Amino acid sequence: MGPRVDKIKNESVISIAAVMEKSGVNFGTSGVRGQVVDLSDEVCWVYAAGFIQYLQETEQLHPGASIGIAGDYRSSTDRMMGVLSQAIVDQGYQPINLGKIPSPALALYGLKQGIATMMVTGSHIPEDRNGIKFNTATGEILKPDEQGIRAQLIIIPIGKFTPEGALVREPSLPPIDGSAKAEYVRRYLNFFPKSALQGLSIGLYEHSSVSRESLYEILTGLGAKVMCLGRSDAFISVDTEAIRPEDVVLAEQWSKEHGFDCIISTDGDGDRPLLSDEKGVWLRGDVAGVLCAQYLAADAVITPVNGNSALELSGLFNYTQRTQIGSPYVIAGMLAAEREYNNVIGYEANGGVLVGSEIIKDGRRLAPLPTRDAAIVPLAILMLAKEKGLTISALLKTLPERYTVSNRLKDFPTERSAQILSPLLTLPLEGSLNSAEQLLGALAGVPVALNTTDGVRLTFESGDIIHFRPSGNAPELRCYTESATETRAVALNAACMQLMETWRLV
Repeated sequence: MGPRVDKIKNESVISIAAVMEKSGVNFGTSGVRGQVVDLSDEVCWVYAAGFIQYLQETEQLHPGASIGIAGDYRSSTDRMMGVLSQAIVDQGYQPINLGKIPSPALALYGLKQGIATMMVTGSHIPEDRNGIKFNTATGEILKPDEQGIRAQLIIIPIGKFTPEGALVREPSLPPIDGSAKAEYVRRYLNFFPKSALQGLSIGLYEHSSVSRESLYEILTGLGAKVMCLGRSDAFISVDTEAIRPEDVVLAEQWSKEHGFDCIISTDGDGDRPLLSDEKGVWLRGDVAGVLCAQYLAADAVITPVNGNSALELSGLFNYTQRTQIGSPYVIAGMLAAEREYNNVIGYEANGGVLVGSEIIKDGRRLAPLPTRDAAIVPLAILMLAKEKGLTISALLKTLPERYTVSNRLKDFPTERSAQILSPLLTLPLEGSLNSAEQLLGALAGVPVALNTTDGVRLTFESGDIIHFRPSGNAPELRCYTESATETRAVALNAACMQLMETWRLV
């Protein structure tokens, strides 16, 4: 992990900032992620200790309190959960092993019990990476919390770790407590009407999702006929914003073979949904979010700037707000909106929906869950389709026809992205639009609006949208395009990617 900052008697002291620099394991959304080879026992222990110290510093922990831990199905997860358990004990607290459950199930348990929790997961990224999500007793950590954790100095007893960063004594986990999973399943069985999905035939694409058992219990508990598909003991990286070609083919094949009303899945840790229509065509997450918010009768909807503009064009909601990309920004927007609106919902382009306020529908109550959740999305959409007497494909057609496509240019330095995009940030606005027309006019025509909330998002006279955004945690330049037809959105994105490749040479 690198040299210590200082040594005191039989202890060493290291800052979280030093751990980040030496290990390459950095903060992302709501926690830390990195290569498994860099996530040594020592690195995981130090991060867990830093989180706990921050909670102590901010008076969010009482002596002897319990802290919940859970994880996904990656091969590295069990080891890391053991390390977190040891870190909790070493700091004077009680670990609760909640097993392999969805991230939102863990967050829900923490909210219900009023305790902090930690989730070992790399979400949708490949198995050679992993991470730790941190939740306080009120929900996932926000940017101020992240800064507080970064500022911690951690004391490590000499001899606790080998020179390679492994715990000298192998840690152990307490027995699994199944109450968090049970609470998560009850959340939906109690909110939706009894037998709400009766008569529906649903394919459950299990792969290596930690949500597969919970979803099966929820769907069958609501009366659906469920066929389990594609279960894998090896971890599969399923990204709901960049669906694998093989998953596109599988969904269409399964739908033809079995005549499903839909196919349901999630990413690895169950906070991003995948939902297909009756033809096996996967829905875009940002469109699914609109439909979910519609069923929940949202007054206010908060979503990042890269989402589909059908949200605003639908006219379904009293208030909408666009934020920077990342759930902490969505949550901050939701907290502000709750001062003026009753039913506040957030969602991201990956489809994960955040429930900011209590939802009451037909006398049933859905408690707030201000973290990304996958389960609520297909359930809400299926119920909306049922209420309207429509298939999912027909339900989609009730929204304004807007199509979004995303891609990314890898190995593109952040500094180079800033150099290319800086002319588009020129003041006054007229200068930026002129620069944009010079850069992109051949592809999209005349730009008429500019949004710099996160990157550079341009709207053109044609209604086309092009959004460039440097990645916050990788040397990548992302490109989002939107248009009135799928063909045009795809073609525009491809043209932008070709243009972006030329920027490497300028």
